[in-house]
Amino acid sequence: MPAAAEQNFGNATPNPVQPFTVTPVATFDTPWAIAFLPDGHMLITEKPGKLYLVSQAGSKQQVTGVPKVHYEGQEGLLDVAVSPHFATDRMIYLSYAEPGAGGSGLAVARGRLIGTTLAGLTVIWRQLPKGKGGQDGGVMTFDPSGQHLFLAVGERMRFTPAQDPNQSLGKILRLTLDGKPAPGNPGYGKTGTATVPLTDPPRDTVAATDAPARQVALPDPNLTPAETWSSGHRNPYGLAFDAKGALWEVEMGPKGGDELNIIKPGRNYGWPVVSNGINYDGAPIPKHDTHPAFEKPVVYWTPVIAPAGFAFYDKGLFPQWKGSAFIGGLRSEALIRIAFGGANGAREADRWDMGHRIRDVAVGPDGALWLIEDEEGGRLLKLTPKT
Repeated sequence: MPAAAEQNFGNATPNPVQPFTVTPVATFDTPWAIAFLPDGHMLITEKPGKLYLVSQAGSKQQVTGVPKVHYEGQEGLLDVAVSPHFATDRMIYLSYAEPGAGGSGLAVARGRLIGTTLAGLTVIWRQLPKGKGGQDGGVMTFDPSGQHLFLAVGERMRFTPAQDPNQSLGKILRLTLDGKPAPGNPGYGKTGTATVPLTDPPRDTVAATDAPARQVALPDPNLTPAETWSSGHRNPYGLAFDAKGALWEVEMGPKGGDELNIIKPGRNYGWPVVSNGINYDGAPIPKHDTHPAFEKPVVYWTPVIAPAGFAFYDKGLFPQWKGSAFIGGLRSEALIRIAFGGANGAREADRWDMGHRIRDVAVGPDGALWLIEDEEGGRLLKLTPKT
């Protein structure tokens, strides 16, 4: 399915004709994620630490029982996901930057949504030790069986942990619904580490508080931690399964090199050893072709789009887009449509200028597309076909 050769769409020109009507519905303080409940209401997170229950007409009710978050820069209250068994368990999952000694760490908590209260909120997974840095990742999805929670964890601007088999940073994790390592994971039941040092790896000076690492260790793929599904990720901001059960991910590169990947268990996606971008100080990074042991992206973007949010479209309101996926663009201020199939596996098919940073995209029960803008006063937007 993936392309034999990477495709770059970084210089794509936005389509000036929008085939949809954009209707503002509500506003929020730096919203981060949208999740639909079975009854058609939405849950929307605000990065400063609030969660809202929102009707499709725009009425908002604040949900209580939300955990305290570390709100700074890229950190705060992040993703929200609705249990695949919500009809019986009413569970809601939240990812967030958890404050603590030494800094913060990504955490996942779940609780039962009773009216507008999260009852019995419990942390089921946390990244330790806590520390400094942004790029938490934090996006979540459930597999088609409804038995596993997938969590994308960023490398916190620390680079080398993405290649450290004994750290969760820079990984996609496959967990049980209560946050434990899932049986069947590539490293389930295995312990230990085997590494090969690489001298003078690339550096990414966006992490001004951390000195550039001089070595990186490549793990033996048979010795990954029990919760790890894939490794070598930088800052994943989108995660979703397609209709055939394949897991796809979008992540931010450094200066260039944003990626769309198809995620395979036990595979390594190369960060920070390889990238299709360069470091923020202009220093080059080896390309994926120089290290064939790493998985290459199906699509990459240089210049970046700064992807945020990723959703497959399986409804009939926009029949011409059935089977496509949509990505929100932060720096690109765009909505991007990905088409699948053909010799290359996937390609950017459309890019529409939205005039604002788009943080998340979701598909409503009736097939409308819903977007949120990444800013104070960010709008919730409903996209429907032009008539």
